[in-house]
Amino acid sequence: MKINKEITHPAHPHHKLRLEYTETPFDCHGCKEAGIGLKYRCQQCKYELHKACGSAQPTITHPFYKKCAFNFHYRPPDNNLRICDACQGDVSGFVYHCDCCDFDLHPCCVNLPQVLNDGQNNTLYLCAGLSGSCHHCGAKGPGWAYRSAQSKGYNLHVSCVKKLLVESWLASYFNVDKNKVQELQTRIPSLRGAPQRNGSGVRKYYQMAGGAARLVMSALLGDPTAIVAGVVRGLISM
Repeated sequence: MKINKEITHPAHPHHKLRLEYTETPFDCHGCKEAGIGLKYRCQQCKYELHKACGSAQPTITHPFYKKCAFNFHYRPPDNNLRICDACQGDVSGFVYHCDCCDFDLHPCCVNLPQVLNDGQNNTLYLCAGLSGSCHHCGAKGPGWAYRSAQSKGYNLHVSCVKKLLVESWLASYFNVDKNKVQELQTRIPSLRGAPQRNGSGVRKYYQMAGGAARLVMSALLGDPTAIVAGVVRGLISM
């Protein structure tokens, strides 16, 4: 699929936006969510959009909602408080909305990959819900999740990983409770029910689950690549 290196966007009509790559997190002016990796940026007034927000289509469909047609909106319909059905986060800006079913999706959530793979042993599959417990919150709960296909696999709510991302973002860039940054490496995820004994197998399991969380984080930020996953790893282990 061809990616336009320069666009004119209706939400920012006075200046053109140029495609850039950044390893520094930014705040998308479109959906109001955090971003990293590819973005569209105005060189004159620093207006920034996720690649997904800058190239949003007027209408899309999604395999999780086969009967739905999602229309793109620059702000929540009717200016009501709405929640993204994927990540359970507030909808404050750009959004895809289904009039028939009243579902809402952030543009970056629409673009979450069905499969995430870090090129090693971590392969995660996106699902609309969990049949087992999330390894961070211990519950099934609403919203999308990533699950591994391994026999001793793990499940991660997109909402849980997003919460951890926001915590690390605030702690690292806005000096909010800096002590949290030191804690995050052991809290991603807090594997409920994991064996409480030492051993290479248990350590490997923790490492794989942490790697899975980083993959989901990079996807939520708009760029599910191993490079960005590495940047996120640095962010949460400062």
